[in-house]
Amino acid sequence: MATKTINVDMLAKMFLAGAQNIEAKKEYINELNVFPVPDGDTGTNMSLTIMAAAKEVTALEKPDMKELAKAVSSGSLRGARGNSGVILSQLLRGFTKSIREEKQIDVRGLAAACARARDTAYKAVMKPKEGTILTVASGIADKAAEMAEETDDLEVFLPEVIRHAEEVLEKTPDMLPVLKEAGVVDSGGQGLVEVIRGAYDAFLGKEVDYSAIAPGAGTGVKITASDAGEAADIKFGYCTEFIILTEKEFTDENEQDFKEYLSSIGDSIVCVADEDVVKVHVHTNDPGLAIQRALTYGQLSRMKIDNMREEHQEKLIRDAEKIAAQEAAKKESESLAKKSDEPRKPMGFIAVSIGEGMNEIFKELGVDHIIEGGQTMNPSTEDMLNAIDQVNADCVFILPNNKNIVLAANQAKALVEDKEIVVIPAKTVPQGITAIINFVPEAGVKENEEAMLEGIKNVKSGQVTYAVRDTHIDDKEIHEGDIMGIGDAGILAVGRSVEETTKELLAQLVDEDSELISLYYGEEVKEEDAERFIAQIEEIYPDLDVDAHFGGQPIYYYVLAVE
Repeated sequence: MATKTINVDMLAKMFLAGAQNIEAKKEYINELNVFPVPDGDTGTNMSLTIMAAAKEVTALEKPDMKELAKAVSSGSLRGARGNSGVILSQLLRGFTKSIREEKQIDVRGLAAACARARDTAYKAVMKPKEGTILTVASGIADKAAEMAEETDDLEVFLPEVIRHAEEVLEKTPDMLPVLKEAGVVDSGGQGLVEVIRGAYDAFLGKEVDYSAIAPGAGTGVKITASDAGEAADIKFGYCTEFIILTEKEFTDENEQDFKEYLSSIGDSIVCVADEDVVKVHVHTNDPGLAIQRALTYGQLSRMKIDNMREEHQEKLIRDAEKIAAQEAAKKESESLAKKSDEPRKPMGFIAVSIGEGMNEIFKELGVDHIIEGGQTMNPSTEDMLNAIDQVNADCVFILPNNKNIVLAANQAKALVEDKEIVVIPAKTVPQGITAIINFVPEAGVKENEEAMLEGIKNVKSGQVTYAVRDTHIDDKEIHEGDIMGIGDAGILAVGRSVEETTKELLAQLVDEDSELISLYYGEEVKEEDAERFIAQIEEIYPDLDVDAHFGGQPIYYYVLAVE
């Protein structure tokens, strides 16, 4: 029998299943990243982004389509991390905008939502690149539009769209040479495919483990509300739902008899027959009895049993957590109110940084708020918004200091109305430091923005870390454990020694116009080793100033800049 529409309950389950699937596959997706660096990657960022939305969805009770759309859109926008996470949040934003006024979604509605998702995501990226998650999203939208003209059956429509998405994903290496060189498909595109595969599993009625979304909460899906009152007052403890696929005519007499039987073992009974399908809902203390009787009429599908007493306890816990969160928010608000009593300064700074030394450097340079993060953990849009609230200034400059954080910063900027936000697209910590050094308090916002952008142009950055897997990239054969020197344009040096690889990296960054080398050594480098190595650099480049600092950053032995 054809399935022609998806209602809000099914859509919620499909979304949560998609979120769960990418959470389960995130390490596999991380392995597809071209750069074999040991930091937070695409799978992690996409999973954290969609999980932020999933947590909002699980908190809803009997949502309508508009409420579900708002939870998905708002949760993913604020929880977005990294470029892949921001693009995923924009895809979800476009999709939910298209369906928010619907009560049921058919193939044409899905096709329109896929098209709007694609268009919204493309607009959010300044320079869209093919061979990425955007290409896969575009393929989904194109196939959805094509299939909407051929069928109104979702059971035909959905697998064809997914199959086409997988085909487009397999072609991404042909669009991006760097993918072909590394022998992988695009990781963001893979993440998107995992989301729709998970959603399709829920549509088919497959059992999905939602534990990652709501730890310790059974199925974790809280789409229907539990009865009010104390758990002890719940007479029948199991909410039981299933569909009977009848094998013979289900007469009015059969329906009446079945309802009478269900009434003898429970309450809250719904039994609706439609041709060869019977939808059943009952609250009972023995779901097995309802199931055994139902089997006499035909096969069962879409079975779902929820422990309402357990759900009630979880609701009480959630309510208590809400109250605690409200109290914390109240205290935070009071703290901010005290700050707001102080006159706002014209301009303030937020910097993304990690490492004791790096953080201290930014603070000494006048940064008002440090967001802990960077390569090892991309902060979310929500982290940005919280930091903006903390800075008592009319205009707030944000220094992302990582190319994978710029989009999240811009997304936060778009959500702020009471302050002017300027994102300085610093892609490395040295660029961020140079940017703030170029800041002049007496100058205006525009003049400072121009000065900082100009300063960034004069910085060549480098980072030295280790490879976490074998790969081939930038015409270099890299093995797990190798030391890599990474410049702004890619991997410039590979070796077995941290110091020798750093020297090779510097040799490619320094030119006749260079005047200053800045080195920031990480938490794994001993101070005496750093001092000895820096002395060697001073000998190699006697005509350049060499500036050395303890950065304390994890994973990266040295972060360096040449100006």
